[in-house]
Amino acid sequence: MTDRIYMSSPDVGQLEEQYVVAAMRSGWIAPLGPDVDAFERELAARVGVKHSVALSSGTSALHLGLLGIGVRPGDVVLTSTMTFAATANAIVYTGAEPYFVDCELETGNMDPGLLREALTELTAKGEKVSAIVPVDLLGKAVNYTEICSIADEYGIPVLSDAAESLGASHRGGAAGSFGRASVVSFNGNKIMTTSGGGMLLTNDEKLANYSRYLATQARQPVAHYEHVDIGYNYRMSNLLAALGRAQLSRLDEMIARRRAMRELYRDFFTDVPGVEIFGGLADEDDNCWLTSIIVDRTIAGWSGPDLSAALSADNIESRPLWKPMHLQPVFASARSVTNGQAERLFDAGLTLPSGSALGIVEIDRLMTSLQAFLATS
Repeated sequence: MTDRIYMSSPDVGQLEEQYVVAAMRSGWIAPLGPDVDAFERELAARVGVKHSVALSSGTSALHLGLLGIGVRPGDVVLTSTMTFAATANAIVYTGAEPYFVDCELETGNMDPGLLREALTELTAKGEKVSAIVPVDLLGKAVNYTEICSIADEYGIPVLSDAAESLGASHRGGAAGSFGRASVVSFNGNKIMTTSGGGMLLTNDEKLANYSRYLATQARQPVAHYEHVDIGYNYRMSNLLAALGRAQLSRLDEMIARRRAMRELYRDFFTDVPGVEIFGGLADEDDNCWLTSIIVDRTIAGWSGPDLSAALSADNIESRPLWKPMHLQPVFASARSVTNGQAERLFDAGLTLPSGSALGIVEIDRLMTSLQAFLATS
C-alpha cells in the first residue's frame, strides 16, 4: 500500500539523533538536566523574552500560565472560539468559565471589536474577567496591537496562546513575546517538535518561578517532601529538551520549506474559481505552519469535503479547519459573542499537507492527486 502523506509529520533526522544520543550518554535521562536549561535559554533568546519554562505540553503551559496570572474558580476568561480544545480545556482546569469570542474572516483570529463588546457587557454586569487568551491560528499571529490595547484599558492580563505560531511575528515582535506570558507547543505535528512538550514564555520572573514551582509538584525547598500547595508533574524531560534544541537550530529552514509549500498551493489554485488560500497575502509574518484553502462551493462546483474524500482515497491526509468551540457539545452551555465567521471558516475551510518533511516524491504525488480531482470535478 502507498505510504500515507500526512498534513504535518515530524521533521527529524541525523542532527536530532546526535543531540538525543548525547543527552542519553550524559546520564541525564530523568526529567530536568542541562539540556532543559539550555533549551529554555535558547528559546527565550530566540523569542526575545527573559524567562522560559520547559513543560510537558502546551496544554500544561496554558494551565500554569492561567494560574500564574491569577485565574481562579468562578472567574471568566475570554478566548478565541476558533481554536483546538486544549485552549478551552486549560481554562476549565482552573475552575474558570471560558467565554468564546468569534474571529476575523481573513485570519480566523480573535476579532478585537467583538472582544471589546464582550468586555463591555461583562464589566457592566460586574463579572470578574481575569484573563484574555487570544490564539494565533495556524501560525498567523493575532492583532496584538489592538488586543493588548483593549486589555490594558480594562486592566486584564493577556496570556497568548502561540502554540501554533513559533517563528511568526506581529509588527516586528516575535510570536510568543506578547502579553503577560505566552505559550508554545512542541507536539509532534507542530512547526518544531520535542515529540510532546511546550514552553511558557514571559518577562515576569515571579510568574516563571511560580510556574516552575507548580510544575515540580509544588515541592518546598527542604530535605524532606513538604507541600503547602497542590502541584503538578508538568516538567519536560532532558531527552526531549535535547531533541528540541536540535529542532530549534533548524527552525528557520523548516519555516522556509513550509512557506514554499504555501506558495506551491497558491500558484496551483490561482486560476481555480472559488478557491483562495486562507490567511491572506502577508506570509512574511506567518510561520506557514499549516496551509488551508477556503472553498466557495457555489463557484467552484465542489466542496472541501469533496476534495478531502478524493485525497483520502489516495491515502493523503487533509482536515477541516477547527470546529469552533462554541459549537462543541462539551461547551454547549458556554457563553459566546459571535459574528458567524468561525462557522463559515469551519464550513468552507480545508487544511492540506504542509509539513517541512514532505519530499519531492510526496509533493509530486500530492499535486497529481489535486490535478486529477480538478480534472473530474
